[in-house]
Formats: sequence, C-alpha cells, structure tokens
Amino acid sequence: MTNITTELSSAIPPSVFVVDDDDGVRDALQVLIESMGIKVEVFGSVQAFLDQYDPTTPGCLVLDVRLPRISGLELQEHLKRNKVDIPIIFISGHGNVAMAVRTLKAGAVDFLEKPFDDQLLLDSIQKALEIDRRSRNAEHWRTKITNCLNTLSRREEEVLRLLIQGKANKVIAHEMGLSTKTVETHRAHIMRKLGVNSMAGLVWMALSSGEYHEIPDRLPFTPPANNPRPYSLGPQTFSLS
Repeated sequence: MTNITTELSSAIPPSVFVVDDDDGVRDALQVLIESMGIKVEVFGSVQAFLDQYDPTTPGCLVLDVRLPRISGLELQEHLKRNKVDIPIIFISGHGNVAMAVRTLKAGAVDFLEKPFDDQLLLDSIQKALEIDRRSRNAEHWRTKITNCLNTLSRREEEVLRLLIQGKANKVIAHEMGLSTKTVETHRAHIMRKLGVNSMAGLVWMALSSGEYHEIPDRLPFTPPANNPRPYSLGPQTFSLS
C-alpha cells in the first residue's frame, strides 16, 4: 500500500484565491503574492469565484468584505453552510470592530484593514496555507483509517467496540455469547486487517476515525499521540508499542 506521506507530498501545490472588485487591488495582490512563489487566482466577484472554484484544490481565500451583489460575508456563510473549509483572510477598506469579530468568530484566519502592511498579509497567507495543509492531511488520514475499518465484518466491528472499551476477552465472550477462543480469533483478524499490533493502536485508530464513541474516559494504557505522519496504513505497517 502506498505510504500516505508520499501521496500527500505529490499533491498539487496550493493556490491563493483573491476576490476583490477593485482591479488595482487585485493586480497589486497578485504581484505581491506571486513574488513569494505562490500561485494566485484573481476574481472580481463572488460569483466569478464560485463558478471556477474547485474545493479539492488546496489553498486559501483573500476576500474583500464589500463586493457587488454577493458580499464577502455572504460568501463566508455560503461556504460554511456547504461545509467548504477553505481558510479565509478578510480585507476591507470599511472595516470595524464588530465586523472583524463577526468574521473571526465564523472561522476567518484574519481580518486586515486597507491599507495593510504587505508583510502582514503574507504572514497571514502563510498561516492560512498551513492551516489548510494540516486540515487536508487530517481528512486524508481519517479517510484512510475509515477505509481500513470498513474492511471489518459486522461481528469484528462488534468485538472492536467492546475491545476499545478496555474489556477483557472473557468479558466480551460472555456478553456476546461466544467462546473466548472465538473472541481471540476475531481480535487477531481485527489486528491483521487494521495493520496494528497493540490495543493502543486500535484505540488510536478508533479515536481518529470519529466513528467510535464508546471509548471510556480512563484506559489501562495511553493511546499514541494523534499524529499520523510517522505511520502508514496497511497490513503489518502500523507498529506501536
């Protein structure tokens, strides 16, 4: 199975999407951002952006607040409603504290008033691109984990739900009306299919998938840190002590 880190490193480079109805501002921002070696796409309206934007493209959005027909605030609400999680940096020549607070509470990375310092914008863009990279990496990882969990049979899934609660094989056997040997066999199949070699690994995968909520507050062991980068999924590749 292909290593996840390799897959992510071969992804397309991020883009900065600039939406502003002022031609001069768009041109200036494009030159500034491209000077950092970052791809830029500019749009004069929200509709023009929506007509061309592909949510699978990594990047961030530099968005003017006041735009004709559809405002930047309305675009933010539209994207959030449709679960499009692109980091947004708002820029405005008519901003106020209330507006800034509103956009930031709704998840914006930053709110900059025109005229703003070029370096301040570039720093915000770098921050937004890193947020997007981490978010996509986490989603990619969750998908891989979910795909592995989906290979389990219904009975194996039932056993897994009891295992991650910290229940012993004998207890699980009693609750499910099975022999201890059968539970041990199911457990071995689960470990093999998920490519883990410890209960900590099983619990970590269950937590990371977001599909399992039976995990108790206290466990007899410490699950590994929720950081997928050192590992890859597949048979016998996920090794945790």
